Amino acid sequence: MSSAQADTVDRLPLRTKFFFGIGSVGDSIILATVGSYAMLYYNQILGLNAVLAGLAVSASLVFDGFADPVIGSLSDRTRGRFGRRHGYLFLAPLPIALSVIAVFNPPPGASDLVLFLWFALSVSFMRVSISLFNTPHLALGGELSSDYIERSKVLSWNNFFTWAGGAGMNFLALHFVFKATPEYPRGLLNPEPYGPFAVGCGLAAMALLLASAWFTRDQIQRLPKAPDNLPRFSPLEFLKDVGKALGNRNYLWLLIAFFFLSMMIGVRSGLNLYVNTFFWGLASEQLKWFVIGSFVGYATGFLFSARMHRRLDKRLNMIIWAIVFSIGPAIPMILGLTGVLTAETPGLTPMLIAFSAVGNAGASVLSITVMSALADIADENELAHGVRQEGVLYSTRNLAAKIDQALGAALAGFALFAISFPPKATPGQVPDEVLFNLVFVDGILATIPGLIAAVCYARYNITRARYDATKAALAARRAAA
Repeated sequence: MSSAQADTVDRLPLRTKFFFGIGSVGDSIILATVGSYAMLYYNQILGLNAVLAGLAVSASLVFDGFADPVIGSLSDRTRGRFGRRHGYLFLAPLPIALSVIAVFNPPPGASDLVLFLWFALSVSFMRVSISLFNTPHLALGGELSSDYIERSKVLSWNNFFTWAGGAGMNFLALHFVFKATPEYPRGLLNPEPYGPFAVGCGLAAMALLLASAWFTRDQIQRLPKAPDNLPRFSPLEFLKDVGKALGNRNYLWLLIAFFFLSMMIGVRSGLNLYVNTFFWGLASEQLKWFVIGSFVGYATGFLFSARMHRRLDKRLNMIIWAIVFSIGPAIPMILGLTGVLTAETPGLTPMLIAFSAVGNAGASVLSITVMSALADIADENELAHGVRQEGVLYSTRNLAAKIDQALGAALAGFALFAISFPPKATPGQVPDEVLFNLVFVDGILATIPGLIAAVCYARYNITRARYDATKAALAARRAAA
């Protein structure tokens, strides 16, 4: 089916949105499993130096980031019975499952060098496998509908299910897997459950990813196809694809904004469990209830993003919610630094959950808005260059994010080293000065790049009127053709 025919289908059935979203559950289970637990596992349980652990994560992100645009360009140019996207969706789930199992099952008794290499290589393989699914999957979400608001609804499902996979996995892990024992009152410091936990996560993710691919395959025939005159993939054509994407001013500002936002996310992701475990003194049984805060935040995005996009242009939504995402999670840490909140404060956990809800609402609405805006940019690029580039657009965005998250992860590792945070630390026995510095980095310094991102989002200038004009011009061109 041509792009013109695809444009006639602006409203999608609920079934399609649901099973498109299911792919993000499997995706986020794996990313959250590694992102939340791997650093702690290698540093605090296996004793790998924090700097080496951070560098291993950073190396995997950089390697994977450069694979993303290649996969995106390949996907945009793919022809065949599975269209541009679905062949990759069926190929990726098995290597994803095998790789996450490898991350948490290093060779017994390995030296620091072997642990570092195993961690870096297994996580790199995992991330490239994830990209083999994630990049075509995001591109699929951008092209399922051409409607300004319907795109936001489709990507709301993706965003909510992304939360559901990560949050659901964390809740089940903290409730059933990392339970406190007499030997390990902090269940996360128990080495025994990590191997079986990775096996369970890998198998669950594989089943969900395959379900998403299978139950959206009925959309293949109506989706845009690679034009017959589009050259096959080659290094030169790949560079041309990236050049076309980066030549769009709006896209460039989104990349710069996401670069700074991801720096904040990388640092906070690396330090979050440290702050909750060692500064606030929370046990696994308390941490599991943070799922409530993340649910409220992501439900806000799921229910209200499309309505917000009807009232306000996507640019203003990006600015507002980038600020909320940056400042919301920092407030309790600022209160902790000033002594207003302490580990002994009555009702501390509910207060932290409430601030978590605010931060997650910012993250949710911002993510949906940016993903929807990328589909609008794909329209602009089709008008300018005569080819749709969802794969390249979403993938080069991922490249910027991963390079910067790599920097963030490395900064988190260096921060732990700089403040002399002890390996294999015992909660309650870390010096107060070290804890103060930990929270200062996570609560104050990490917020700054997020606010810079809000300034960059202000430079995006696709309004609803400009979108309508682009869509009308594309329709006229297709009618003439």
